[in-house]
Amino acid sequence: MGAKHFIISDNQELTATAIKHLIPQHSDAEPLQANDKAQLISLLSENADSAVVLDFTLFDFADIDSLLIVSERFPLTTWVLIADEMSEQLIRRATVESKSISIVFKDCPLHEINDALNAAAQNQRYICPKAMEILLSHSGATDSHELLTATEMEIAKAIAQGKSTKEIAAERFSSVHTITTHRKNIFRKLGVNTAHEVMRYALRAGWIDSAEFYI
Repeated sequence: MGAKHFIISDNQELTATAIKHLIPQHSDAEPLQANDKAQLISLLSENADSAVVLDFTLFDFADIDSLLIVSERFPLTTWVLIADEMSEQLIRRATVESKSISIVFKDCPLHEINDALNAAAQNQRYICPKAMEILLSHSGATDSHELLTATEMEIAKAIAQGKSTKEIAAERFSSVHTITTHRKNIFRKLGVNTAHEVMRYALRAGWIDSAEFYI
């Protein structure tokens, strides 16, 4: 077992605690914790040869380009992207443009998550079967709405119906922070800046009809 540091970058406390419990199987070094991008970069500046376990969808990276830039800045660092959902575009770009990024989902079997952590500790990468299936089953469609995950699509529809972030969080039993992060990702992917623009996009795309949104 090596002494490679693991840096946990996941703002879901339950997941962060579970990952912290698994890490001693893969490293003798005490795991570190980063709560935002600035803190993560600070830790990597002192521990460049680290493995970062990152929930990209809940952390404050603006897009996959931002992550790839950081990964290029720290070439000795390996990454394990772990999330409830990841789009085909994100998975494809991460796997094509970097050899240091592993992909795994939070609902993957435990042995697959351990395989991803072990690969990161050995300066290798691991792509879980679910991610491979997503890559194989998509034809590479480029329409913006097709890049939304299932969760983002549901939240986009709720936004289009005029629901507030707080209302959406309550309905989905999620935190306001989580919905805010999804909201930012949706706006970026659709190329819009306001909830009204989301509503107009949803109407044009046929996600909702005019009777579904609030006046």
